[in-house]
Amino acid sequence: MSATAHPSSNPSTIGHGSRQLDADCSPGQRITRSLLGYGVIAGPLYLIVAVVQILTRAGFDPTRHSWSLLANGGPGWVQTANFAVTGAMTIAFAVGLRRALRSGVAATWAPRLIGGYGAALLAAAIFRADPGQGFPAGTPDGPGVISWHGVAHLGAGAIGFGCLTIAFFVLARRYADEGNRRWTTALRVVGAAVGIGFAAVAVGGGSRASILAFTVAVVLACAGTCAVAIDRYRVRTVGASDAHRTSS
Repeated sequence: MSATAHPSSNPSTIGHGSRQLDADCSPGQRITRSLLGYGVIAGPLYLIVAVVQILTRAGFDPTRHSWSLLANGGPGWVQTANFAVTGAMTIAFAVGLRRALRSGVAATWAPRLIGGYGAALLAAAIFRADPGQGFPAGTPDGPGVISWHGVAHLGAGAIGFGCLTIAFFVLARRYADEGNRRWTTALRVVGAAVGIGFAAVAVGGGSRASILAFTVAVVLACAGTCAVAIDRYRVRTVGASDAHRTSS
């Protein structure tokens, strides 16, 4: 039985598709793809940097301490930088999403809301969370003293996660309009989980259940934005390639 070789299996064609796609894209399309790429990177980067700190910072207990507390202590600058870099990348992604969606359902408000989430991450870098619950090492157990910058940090979190929760529901409308039921359902579930997780930590008084619920919300927030970025990057890439072939 004979087999017909697929072009992609030919070693001589490896990399040709991506080079051809780059040639097909206009400068504006390449900028859009680059901006969307920041959305692909932002969430995983935040999670990796945070998890490394969780595993290496003495006294940090992920069942008792929210990740914002990592900004305290000598190595706290790492988490501060994590907030700042992730926030800047998220804002860049929001700009790319606006360019990719162009018009129609969610084209205006989804990017604005995600941009608001990115701005909140930048604010979280500026306004440090208060030490508490025994972290950093040597801090008395309990909620600790509430400072003005701690209040500002909480306010930034409320605005950021509020924006992101709404953004997921707005994006779900976009996918519903495109006839994609799986994405519509997934984004609604993620949006609800993110909103519930933040509400839990806001009213939970530092209980283990509320901290764990908020941790799940943070992970889903990062995963959700990354997934949307990957999907819109793929749609944008395929669209650019198809448009070129049609015009040719």
